[in-house]
Amino acid sequence: MKNILIASLATFFTLTAFAQEKPNKNAKQTISVKGNCEMCKKRIEKAAFSVKGVRSAVWSSDTQKLELLVNETKTDSKKVQKAIAEIGHDTEAYKAEQKHYDALHGCCKYPRD
Repeated sequence: MKNILIASLATFFTLTAFAQEKPNKNAKQTISVKGNCEMCKKRIEKAAFSVKGVRSAVWSSDTQKLELLVNETKTDSKKVQKAIAEIGHDTEAYKAEQKHYDALHGCCKYPRD
């Protein structure tokens, strides 16, 4: 009886350990970010890299997408999007404040919804 109890507890704890979802240290994420040119690209990527946990950030003016590689134990896409909105670029989750948008260079101003 004692052996059955020990085996049952061992099985329970083993299954519980495997059932927990662990944050991914190299999670790929794609988010929409508004912009126009190479100056936008540099600004958007710099803002993304300012967030601790971002390992890679590449923005394309053609697709208006930012490809991220992040450590999910340190950050998430909402923090990255907030940092980008604070420099004047609209994202999926955050719209930049008008004063930040107005501070963009003329060629960087994109049509806003």
